[in-house]
Amino acid sequence: MGQTPDQNARQVYAAIGSGGRDWQRTLWAMVAIQFVMTASLSFLSPIIPLMLPRLGVVTPQGVDLWAGAINGVTSLVAAFASPVWGRVADRRGRKLALIRSSFAIGIFTAAMGLATNVWWFFGARAVMGVFAGFSSAAIALVASQVPERRLGYALGWLSTGQLAGSLIGPVLGGIMADLTGSYRVPFFWTGGITLAALVLVWATVHEDFTPPKAAGPAESVVSSVRLLTGSASLVALFVVLLMAQFSVRTVQPVVTLFVQDLIGSPPQIATLAGIAFSVTGLADLVSSPFLGRRSDSIGYRKVLLICLLGATLTSAPQIFVGSYWAFVAERFAVGLFIGGILPTANALIGRSVSRENRGTIFGLTASATFLGNSLGPLTGGGVAALFGIRWVFAVTTILLAANLVWVWFTVPEWRESVAD
Repeated sequence: MGQTPDQNARQVYAAIGSGGRDWQRTLWAMVAIQFVMTASLSFLSPIIPLMLPRLGVVTPQGVDLWAGAINGVTSLVAAFASPVWGRVADRRGRKLALIRSSFAIGIFTAAMGLATNVWWFFGARAVMGVFAGFSSAAIALVASQVPERRLGYALGWLSTGQLAGSLIGPVLGGIMADLTGSYRVPFFWTGGITLAALVLVWATVHEDFTPPKAAGPAESVVSSVRLLTGSASLVALFVVLLMAQFSVRTVQPVVTLFVQDLIGSPPQIATLAGIAFSVTGLADLVSSPFLGRRSDSIGYRKVLLICLLGATLTSAPQIFVGSYWAFVAERFAVGLFIGGILPTANALIGRSVSRENRGTIFGLTASATFLGNSLGPLTGGGVAALFGIRWVFAVTTILLAANLVWVWFTVPEWRESVAD
């Protein structure tokens, strides 16, 4: 009590430097929670296109367009809400932000399972975006607790938890849908598991948080934007995140539909589509911790360039694939590189701002991620409806190549200062 912010900061850094284990407990708790959250949400990835005919969407073009719109609307709304929630997280605590987000996601996902028409389904998904931001709050919490020199390592493991969830979620969701004969049941399971994650956050996550000096709403908004636009490297990384998510999410609404094109509609179609989704997460699980460790040692920019080059080269063959198992193999190859893009870019962002502002800046950069998450599926659904599914993979390859060129010319390597 009565300590200055500088004294508090020195105590935090001293505890970190002394090898305290609080940050490790927080990291592993958040890795587990990210796994649970992502697994529950990715239950639905192969199921949404299959449920649309039950909601009155009967034409193939309509399914393509609605699948893109439904996959993208949450992130479109969240792109505008995320900076506000990021600032609130810096003022009120990141743990509170995690609880808020998981509660809303659980409720509105269950509401989607009750939908009787496509507009109800779409509306529940849209309102969910107002309260989204779990991943950005998780990144901000971990980045504010771990030692600076372990930031790439920590964010790599956080990404691994998320990717492991994306690995198991679609398979479980597809199996559940096939076994129960219902496309609604996975939505209720997702809602219940998400609310269980809320309890895990409350019980297991520790945050050393000192509320900063209060600022007015207008000052908060202006200072948040200035914090981003005042750094050329942060602006460049904002574009990297936008383009990365745009390219990755472009294929999301068409994977199930492409699997149907390759193999028809056997009884286990949801399970096979889930495998095609999940295999990318399996590859991410293998590569992401390694890439996170390497980024701390050889440089964040170098690892980012390697990931983008590898993702570009492995995405192109999907344009011409002719069999289901070849497609699965190519999705695995893409996943080996995709998993390193976001944690490496986020580590660069984290090293570029002070700890007390990381909730704010990750809230702003989450807007880039959400915009990519929104525009990608919308674009993928539109391209598939107008030109055919294979053109979606061509667009993805071009976007990854463009991101590679952008990083090469605009993103500098992190240079450690004397103060670090």
